[in-house]
Amino acid sequence: MRLLTVLSSVAIGLVVWGCASDDRQWMKVGEKYTAAEFRRDYAECSRSGKLDDACLRSRGWVDVKAGKPEDKPEPESYRQQRGKITPGQAY
Repeated sequence: MRLLTVLSSVAIGLVVWGCASDDRQWMKVGEKYTAAEFRRDYAECSRSGKLDDACLRSRGWVDVKAGKPEDKPEPESYRQQRGKITPGQAY
């Protein structure tokens, strides 16, 4: 019974560890690159088992993040017009 508990704990730990993968996307801005180049750099920057972001960035890679609308400043012209529109008014 004790062996079953230990094996179950190990199995659950492996499943949780496998689900916690790094699913970020990386690219080089303004440069052509191949998937093989990325795999090489990724392997060299994750030798300790964990990805070293600074290492990839030093090789020119940038992680792609989807920006939230509140992260992007709204244009000045929109801010000026926003105060002039009343609710229910057509654009």
